Amino acid sequence: MNYPMLRYLFGLVLLIEAAFLALPLGVSLIYGESSGVCFLITMAAAGILGFVLTRFKPIRRDMYAREGFVFTALAWIVISLIGAVPFTLSGQIPSYLDAVFETVSGFTTTGASILSDVEALDNGMLFWRSFTHWLGGMGILVFMLALVNMGGQANHLLRAESPGPTVAKMVPNMRKSAGILYGIYIAMTAAEVVLLCLGGMPLFDSLCTAFGTAGTGGFGIKNASMGAYPSYYLQGVVAVFMVLFGVNFNVYFFLLMKKYAMAWRNTEVRVYFAIIAASTLIITVNILGLFSTALDALHHAFFAVASIITTTGFSTADFDLWPQLGRLILVMLMVVGACAGSTGGGVKVSRMVILCKVLGSELHKLLHPRSVKVLTLDGKSISRETIQGIQSYMTLYFLVAVVSMLLVALDDLDFVTTVTAVVATLNNIGPGLSLVGPTGNFAIFSPLAKIVLTADMLFGRLELFPMLILLMPSTWRKH
Repeated sequence: MNYPMLRYLFGLVLLIEAAFLALPLGVSLIYGESSGVCFLITMAAAGILGFVLTRFKPIRRDMYAREGFVFTALAWIVISLIGAVPFTLSGQIPSYLDAVFETVSGFTTTGASILSDVEALDNGMLFWRSFTHWLGGMGILVFMLALVNMGGQANHLLRAESPGPTVAKMVPNMRKSAGILYGIYIAMTAAEVVLLCLGGMPLFDSLCTAFGTAGTGGFGIKNASMGAYPSYYLQGVVAVFMVLFGVNFNVYFFLLMKKYAMAWRNTEVRVYFAIIAASTLIITVNILGLFSTALDALHHAFFAVASIITTTGFSTADFDLWPQLGRLILVMLMVVGACAGSTGGGVKVSRMVILCKVLGSELHKLLHPRSVKVLTLDGKSISRETIQGIQSYMTLYFLVAVVSMLLVALDDLDFVTTVTAVVATLNNIGPGLSLVGPTGNFAIFSPLAKIVLTADMLFGRLELFPMLILLMPSTWRKH
């Protein structure tokens, strides 16, 4: 383990977080809020520690998969622990455990909250809370890679942090790939802010909403979420951008390069849009009786589907009151999630597509034992390593989910609340059903359950393996 290199990288992460804390500090100063002092103290502490850790550059800069996974997992824990400090220092979230839960939920773009009255927070805290979504959406380590030239070592960090079965380079240089990702991310966020402002939403609200949409996180600054803006235009803009941020960013790169055929050939994206269309249609028919017109039903169905499949968590209506079929479809979408290489959570559509292909291949072998069938995706053969990786991921996913449910069940809450709370946090969605539905929150859970659900959010965002590797004794042994 190259500890000097890890020390140096932790210093860089702390310096970056300290720099980003200047933004909510500025917001607090603009609005004349006393919480600005809390951001200043946290910013100074993170900055000083970061400066000390980066004071001496490591002699050996080599870093392999083990260091990459360990650093990624620890970095996300550290930035969350530091990011929670302003909430507790200000007294707006008095319990540090609750503040950590809220901050991890922000950085992992989950959107699960322990707050019953979000509007009680001041503007600086609301901005920081939403901004953590934006930082976590593309990944703070991806941002670091866009700034710092790490050579061939960058691939290990990007692979550990980026969601999906594989990480594809857009260009040969990984640093340039990270820069392209963030360039697209910033441009799409800015476009949403402009469109929301054109619809009459205040600039502050537009920024916070766009941060939540871009990171597919869903922290709102109103207790009623997007229902506080009774405008089909504003809700429609958010819904469309939720869907767009759930698309694999490689597709946007192909479009920029005018490689339209390669963008269209992406099977995962086509299946993603097909799932959205089919789910919206079925739910619309299912909830027709709850709304005055078919257009109203279609609007709220599409918003809910877009919010849940992209694991954003914004809401315009309490879908926990919808008929059983609609609620069941939404729970299924919670598990499926968005595309690999997007800011969305969940298992990912690509994994589902490959698993279906594997299942079809196995059934084909039963009928034709001597046949040899090569599995392909987007015209390329699917390697055995990829299939094994997905199967391992799904096995670990269900194991983590079951253990989490058993631990959360110790709180003795109802079955739907317990199960959907774990599903909502492990898939980085935010709202579940019953007591943790769109109008509920996670304050009802015991400290143990909150720790389990907080860990689930990190497991989900980092796709299990970095967190599990962190817990393995062999990781820390000398080889």
